[in-house]
Amino acid sequence: MADIPTQPFAATADLEARWHALTDAEKTQAETLIADASQIIVDTCPYYADASTLTLTGVVCAMVKRAMIGADNVGVSSTQQTAGPFNESYNYANPLGDLYLTKAEKQRLGRGVQHAFSIDMSDGSVAA
Repeated sequence: MADIPTQPFAATADLEARWHALTDAEKTQAETLIADASQIIVDTCPYYADASTLTLTGVVCAMVKRAMIGADNVGVSSTQQTAGPFNESYNYANPLGDLYLTKAEKQRLGRGVQHAFSIDMSDGSVAA
């Protein structure tokens, strides 16, 4: 079981530098999300320790920004409007404000590109 990092990989100041000045309420929420995002990285990316501090900080900030935008229902991925009988529709990119890693972020954190391989059960040799 992975341990909780002694310190989160980012701070609210890092998020503000990459996004916007946070209100006091946003800072409180961001602190919790930063800690959660840091733990998600520890839990899901076994080679995270090999990533640079700047990479860890940037990925955590991107995760938290996505979550906070989604929670505010600002992260609209598509919209539809009709003028006739007044129809309007929105699809949200992250409606619940979930924290998640994108494929590109996982690669930045050391997952790298996966390749298929096979293991010969008779002698344990690996073939790519």
